[in-house]
Amino acid sequence: MPVKQLLLLRHAKSSWDDPKLDDFDRPLGPRGLKTAPLMGRELARRGWLPDLALVSPALRARDTWRLVAAELSRRVPVEFTETLYEAAATDILALVRQAKAANLIIVGHNPGLEDFAYRLASHASDDRAVGKLEEKFPTGALARFTVESNWTDLAFEGARLTHCVRPRELR
Repeated sequence: MPVKQLLLLRHAKSSWDDPKLDDFDRPLGPRGLKTAPLMGRELARRGWLPDLALVSPALRARDTWRLVAAELSRRVPVEFTETLYEAAATDILALVRQAKAANLIIVGHNPGLEDFAYRLASHASDDRAVGKLEEKFPTGALARFTVESNWTDLAFEGARLTHCVRPRELR
């Protein structure tokens, strides 16, 4: 069975400038506008190209994906998935289990995305990557997993965390 890749990307830093805006409608802030393209270039540089993007429909997640995708060498189909807004780890696992693509990226929010990443990491995961994930999964951070089973069989502790990349490491 071919190894699959699962990329978990927390949306880039959002703006809190307008306190009247609903959380769902918050845009990216200046830092997020700078770091999202950096993460896209890093994905392209490493060859971590997804076949499908599942993205929260919240404005900051959509804008993060738009800026990341603009840096990739090919167009990636995207599905804006309502479930990813305020999703718990179990919700994200259920979405992944339905995936039809071999290389998947999910753009979402904390605390659910970080919890999912932490719970997904198997004992075979890279110790350094796990340590970084445990320390902090900030806005714009990316966790990369490899999966050696079918998506339908994926369970917590069922994927190998290979990398945890933070925007500040790319500047």
